[in-house]
Amino acid sequence: MGEPEIRQRRDDDLKACAEALATVHEADRYPARWPADPGGWLTPDSMLGAWVAVEGPDVLGHAALTRTDEALAVDAGLPARELASVARLFVTASARRRGVAGALLAAVTKAAASRGLRAVLEVEDGGRAAMALYERAGWCRAGSRPGDWTTADGRTALLHTYVAPGSGTR
Repeated sequence: MGEPEIRQRRDDDLKACAEALATVHEADRYPARWPADPGGWLTPDSMLGAWVAVEGPDVLGHAALTRTDEALAVDAGLPARELASVARLFVTASARRRGVAGALLAAVTKAAASRGLRAVLEVEDGGRAAMALYERAGWCRAGSRPGDWTTADGRTALLHTYVAPGSGTR
């Protein structure tokens, strides 16, 4: 297999993205609660853009860039107006260990930088593989706080904030 293509998501990708997300939810319980409208969940109101990893007709992964809320900005130690949040990042189980998540992360980080923004994200404490990916990519953990939801195993979510490499973190 060659390298998957990373490109901006198109409207006609949403069905395949939702199907890929369903496999991730089944395997990993991400998202923790299956959304009534998966396409809407993948397209939040605050979205600045979205990217997909594709191989032929298959969507292997997805990532979005959104405006950053104040709580995440406080954790990051930077003003929200200087930030863009990485959201809805997932890769299907069959595409893991191929660099797909790293390529998607790089694409959204680059897109944020092209807008003059610093990328940030939150990850739940159970996402150890994701945290390892972020740290390998040079992201720094800037803070942690309890979430306002319960994980699939019944614990209160513990959210860790990560900031993309660059200057200006506390």
